[in-house]
Amino acid sequence: MEATHCPLLRFLKEDLQLPTASITLALRHSEQIPNLLPITLWQYGLITLVQLDQIYDWLYAS
Repeated sequence: MEATHCPLLRFLKEDLQLPTASITLALRHSEQIPNLLPITLWQYGLITLVQLDQIYDWLYAS
């Protein structure tokens, strides 16, 4: 995992309260293109569209 993901992972765990297992699964499936982590979470049904929007809002503000 890249160091640039650390703040995002913290946001996913603390703010969105995603389970570590969900994040780990998404990281495994997006390791070739790490920027797709939010889409991977949504694609596997691990987050809602509302949460996906919150992630992109957070990324934009960061």
